[in-house]
Amino acid sequence: MSTIRVLVVDDYEPLRRVVRLILQLRDDLQIVGEASDGLEAVQKAKVLQPDLILLDIDLPRLNGIQAARRLHDLMPQAKIVFLSIESSPAVVREAFSAGGSGYVYKLNIGSELLTAIERVLGSTEFVGSGLGFAETASHYGSHEMLIYSEEKVLLENFTRFTAAALKAGRPAIVVATKS
Repeated sequence: MSTIRVLVVDDYEPLRRVVRLILQLRDDLQIVGEASDGLEAVQKAKVLQPDLILLDIDLPRLNGIQAARRLHDLMPQAKIVFLSIESSPAVVREAFSAGGSGYVYKLNIGSELLTAIERVLGSTEFVGSGLGFAETASHYGSHEMLIYSEEKVLLENFTRFTAAALKAGRPAIVVATKS
């Protein structure tokens, strides 16, 4: 079994920690580096030569779409899987046109990341659920529970979640308690 070298790029360290824990479930995945912004990702990828890049879209200095274009030009053999809270079909399409092979909605990272990696490494594109592309009746009525330690992060995600649901013509119910 050959080892797949992985670069994890996200500006939110707790998410990188979750990704590390998920990747530890497979013996053939080795994290060779982490980056917290797009420019750092490009620089590290040049040196580390990863086989797989897990890339957020909302990054400082150089966003994930811009970074993906540079990464794809530098190392077209590397597979890029986007991990993002962005659920707009236009953003997903742009991610794929920038060189992405997979797209996982961050709210589903626990259940879909390893499947996405498996499919992308097998040369099949992956678009996760909750993105308006692969919606099925089974997604309606699903429930998510999220806990945020910072009000700013809660408000950003609440806004995105609600906007995505309403754009898709679905209801959105958010229950938030005072800290």
